[in-house]
Amino acid sequence: MNIAYLSLGSNEGNRQSWMEQAIDSLSVHAGNVFARSAFYETKAWGLTDQPDFLNMCIALETMLSPVDLLTVIQNTELQLGRTRTIKWGPRTLDVDILFFNNEIIQSEALIVPHPFVQDRRFVLMPLAEIASGLVHPIMKKTVAQLLDECPDGLEVKRIS
Repeated sequence: MNIAYLSLGSNEGNRQSWMEQAIDSLSVHAGNVFARSAFYETKAWGLTDQPDFLNMCIALETMLSPVDLLTVIQNTELQLGRTRTIKWGPRTLDVDILFFNNEIIQSEALIVPHPFVQDRRFVLMPLAEIASGLVHPIMKKTVAQLLDECPDGLEVKRIS
């Protein structure tokens, strides 16, 4: 059994509903969601002239390989209206694989751990809620340590 940690975000329409639908779909097609964070709201990161994001993290037990999980995630995003037109632009749903077991994957299709996990407070705060002791396999620091050291000054507000 594999353990994957995923980040979910949305800033279009009913943001919470998109993420709940994604969790339902991932539960059916990818595996057992055994932990989930609260929802957190932040201003947009990267391309800032857009609506605020709602973010959360989940932990998933899966029999899928990392690439097969990525395929399921991308299909889920498409089914829920995701279009990829502007980098860091508005979206109904964005799901990223943050960690997959303790694996380090560097391919054209997938990079794990997510290359920016340590730089994004909106990812680290919900992840710390469900996996504060998880160790980054490259940086050799826990999620809690990464959050303490995170250079991102963007305000992240827990909303539920």
